[in-house]
Amino acid sequence: MNRMALNELKRQIPLLEYLQAHDWQQARPIGFGRLLGLCPLHADRKPSFLVDPNRNLFYCYGCRRGGDVIRFAELYHQVKFPQALALLHQWRGLPPLLHEAAGFYHMQLHRHGEAIGYLHQRGIRSAELIEHMRIGYAPGGCLRGWLTQLGYPLRALHQAGLVTARGYDTYTHRVVFPLQGNLYGRSLSVSAPPHRFLSGTKGGLYAWEQVRQYPNVILVEGLFDYAVLWQAGFHNVTCSMGSHLNGQQHRQLCNSPRTVYLAFDADPNGSGRQAAQSLAGRLREQGVNVRRVSLPEGHDPNSFFVEGADAGQFQALLEAARL
Repeated sequence: MNRMALNELKRQIPLLEYLQAHDWQQARPIGFGRLLGLCPLHADRKPSFLVDPNRNLFYCYGCRRGGDVIRFAELYHQVKFPQALALLHQWRGLPPLLHEAAGFYHMQLHRHGEAIGYLHQRGIRSAELIEHMRIGYAPGGCLRGWLTQLGYPLRALHQAGLVTARGYDTYTHRVVFPLQGNLYGRSLSVSAPPHRFLSGTKGGLYAWEQVRQYPNVILVEGLFDYAVLWQAGFHNVTCSMGSHLNGQQHRQLCNSPRTVYLAFDADPNGSGRQAAQSLAGRLREQGVNVRRVSLPEGHDPNSFFVEGADAGQFQALLEAARL
């Protein structure tokens, strides 16, 4: 790499930004824009690490080492110059953290028979569907190591909710579905809560950009409901991840003339039907044409297909849907 390319790399990665991404916090400013803090390169008890953001340089009065962002990467990661360059290039071009985590979970899926077995129990067998939904598996105990090896600081993993305050993987023994700005994990263990999102909003309707083009849309509650319907050929299906829509999801359904088929769970206590009735009323107030699909008692779309129903039988339910 020539000097011009090295200078461009250092320009693109300000030293202070890289330090802060690796949890360095300055103690105090000391004039002329310079900052002083504890040295991240040795066990520092009093601030001795000087950073000059204007010159993009550092120097430690304790361990007497200094240089630019490349030199810091060498010392901090304990690597040679070529490896430091590779780490900085990688860090500069890192994809969004949740996307990287979802990709790791997706790689794990076919390495764990219990995950594939669980999907088969839930009626999910199509390789095309698994790729379409980017379904993954979180075995636990390995995501943190993978992401930190790629250059993500532990602080960023914790802020994203991917690891706990104690540094353990948040998701363990869960099938994972990537969402818009979040991840949903379904537990394989009966002793753990079945549903879990990362911190933050669940986002809009699932796969909405692919579904919004259809004049007729099927809305279901759960991602496994979505999966069996998509697998059966109903590609105009979307999912609200619960029976109560957030504001974004409600606006999405109302943003264009369409017919919405509400295929909510037929819970024995009637909660799914009540939620569908309430939503239907609110959508009609916004001019949306709504039909309520009546599933057999005690069934949701997923269990309907798992117990032997086919696309023709579900199509008959759509055609019989009530206003």
